Amino acid sequence: MDGLLERCEQYYKDGARFAKWRNVLTISDVNPTDAAIHDCVSTLAKYAATCQQAGLVPIVEPEIMLDGNHSLERARVVHEKVWGAQYAMLQKYGVLLEGSLFKPSMIVPGADVAKETPETIARVTIEGLKRTVPAAMPGVTFLSGGQSEEEATLHIQAMNVTPNPWSLTFSFGRALQASVLKAWGGKDENIKAAQDMLRALCQANGMANMGKYDHSKGHPSVTGTLYVKGYSY
Repeated sequence: MDGLLERCEQYYKDGARFAKWRNVLTISDVNPTDAAIHDCVSTLAKYAATCQQAGLVPIVEPEIMLDGNHSLERARVVHEKVWGAQYAMLQKYGVLLEGSLFKPSMIVPGADVAKETPETIARVTIEGLKRTVPAAMPGVTFLSGGQSEEEATLHIQAMNVTPNPWSLTFSFGRALQASVLKAWGGKDENIKAAQDMLRALCQANGMANMGKYDHSKGHPSVTGTLYVKGYSY
């Protein structure tokens, strides 16, 4: 946080208009603790307020990791607790919700247990958002968090076939890049193939953002699962 305002002011002069800060929490029988949640959401609120002071749109990202054997219900409880605390803290710091974006993880069970259907994930995630995130916040830009490229697309699609007050879209890292990197392979002769793959993935997720993705035509992904235990940047 030291010197963040000055850096943000310089970033704005350099042409930036958005910023992102990612804080990470994990789920276990005892985690995340109340202290960890408070530290996470207060840091993100300070960052968001500082960004807006410099004219930047803050993307607020309290990521709850996929690691673990927790149930969908346990994930729901933790996500709703964190999301509720996050928006209470953003309001305490005077963050203009209309000038911010939210980048959460989807509510899914732990990586070590059976998966749920896209429809179930969509229902539980949207219910959690409606309980905790004000409608004044315009966009939810989900992270993929170790889901496969296809899973992430299907979950976005399932969320967008029911009415909700936000734009529910994608801000995927691994789930937008894995097949692209595989197609490229670091070779100049594969650049066009990599660009074509990126376009196809963006098109699939763009359609899912509108609730119009047709799964019957097949997904462009070629990588399968992207989950890495204990993944860190």
